[in-house]
Amino acid sequence: MGERFASGLSDVHPMGSYLEALHHTGYYYTFIGVAQVLAALLILYHRTVLIGALLYFSIIVNIWILSWAVRFDGSLMSSTLMVLANLYLICWNYDRLKYLFLPPKTTVLDLTKKHNKNKFPLKFFSGVLLAIILVFVITINVFEIRPRNTIEQCKRQFENTENEKEGFEFCECVHSKGDPLNSCLDAFELAVK
Repeated sequence: MGERFASGLSDVHPMGSYLEALHHTGYYYTFIGVAQVLAALLILYHRTVLIGALLYFSIIVNIWILSWAVRFDGSLMSSTLMVLANLYLICWNYDRLKYLFLPPKTTVLDLTKKHNKNKFPLKFFSGVLLAIILVFVITINVFEIRPRNTIEQCKRQFENTENEKEGFEFCECVHSKGDPLNSCLDAFELAVK
């Protein structure tokens, strides 16, 4: 992989480099995929939905943090929404989750009591809709500069701006040279000053 950076290959993105390195781990890459499929299958079945949500939570939080760390446009918004969806699923099943952390104080009569589940949870779904809107607005506006997915897309964000030259150098730094995102951002900020 070091040869790839040394060769000056264009369109090198931090996320692509990470995924390529992850792929070269062999069985670990396969393990992550199998764990994702297993979590999805567990989520589909009512009796195992909580186990699936807890398993998937560890996976999606890692993807989410990685996406934000490298400002990867491909999953900034979708990974955030998937983390929120998973949290909502866990919260929705709190009545089952609480028994993992709190000593049970219920009797057999409490477990057989019917709950009125016919009422539409308007507050819950209003909160979900508000969260989706907030994620959309924040994701679009949080980073002033992004490496984007290709060098052409990266350069487009700087075209006809006062920092066009410095921006193009930033894009070359990330995509052509393959330097770390933080050092490219530091070089951009230094050039702009």
